[in-house]
Amino acid sequence: MGIRGTGSASGAGSGAARTSRRGRGIGAAGPLAAAAVLAAVLAGCGSNAGTTSTAHDSTVRPAVEAASGGAGQALSGTVTVFAAASLDRTFTELGKRFEAAHPGVNVKFSFGGSDSLAAQITEGAPADVFAAASTTTMGIVTKAGDAAGDPVVFVRNELEIAVAPGDPLRIATLADLAGPGVKVALCAPSVPCGAAAQKALKAARVHLTPVTQEQDVTSALTKVELGSVDAALVYHTDVAGAAGKVSGIDFAAAASAINTYPVTVLKDAPNPAAAQAFEQYLLSSAGESVLLQAGFLKP
Repeated sequence: MGIRGTGSASGAGSGAARTSRRGRGIGAAGPLAAAAVLAAVLAGCGSNAGTTSTAHDSTVRPAVEAASGGAGQALSGTVTVFAAASLDRTFTELGKRFEAAHPGVNVKFSFGGSDSLAAQITEGAPADVFAAASTTTMGIVTKAGDAAGDPVVFVRNELEIAVAPGDPLRIATLADLAGPGVKVALCAPSVPCGAAAQKALKAARVHLTPVTQEQDVTSALTKVELGSVDAALVYHTDVAGAAGKVSGIDFAAAASAINTYPVTVLKDAPNPAAAQAFEQYLLSSAGESVLLQAGFLKP
């Protein structure tokens, strides 16, 4: 354990330690074969909407690889993506790349706590794609019947302790956060990063009372950056994306609280064609590369 290096979200420092295993393409079978495979995959996704599958499924990944490069697809309009706050930097980059590949499409993001976004979707907020920071919050959407198919897990993320640069309080473990006078920010228990924090604290047998509980992980990290708190439990990707504004400290119990991130096209998507294409791009090796360089883990 110790202070982890803090590169930028697109830097090679975090990505090199998490090398991408690139999926295989369909190869020379041609566009008709690619379309047939993709159609079979999408048909299979229409059943059992309450389940979450993995992006590395041996059938899904090759079909996605073939479909994601469809620069000739006549897509247009706005695709609205609701995504967990911890995906802000990487999805913003992915959105720019997707728009470059599909000049007729505008990607609009709404970032926030996954539970809040899920509630908005079930209450009828217009959106095309939902990417959550946990299968639990995705379950809110699938149980309401608002997912077009089975959600697919595309990355995972783990917690770190975020502290001021250089770790002036010499915090090394979760137990140090419970020390006298240490001000800690946590995400609210209903938010995926908060639920993960509670799991990690329980596994480490540490009890602490945070001075604030935030509604998303970005807010918790900001408290550290501004010096309002001494430490916060956030994701590794948030520390990596902070570009030196905080230091990150690994801790063993983080392994017991790794979050999985599922994505789905929504049943009432205003722009279903562009929504499907965006999801396919996210699951492609090109999309995976951006996510892994930001410090996310493979599914």
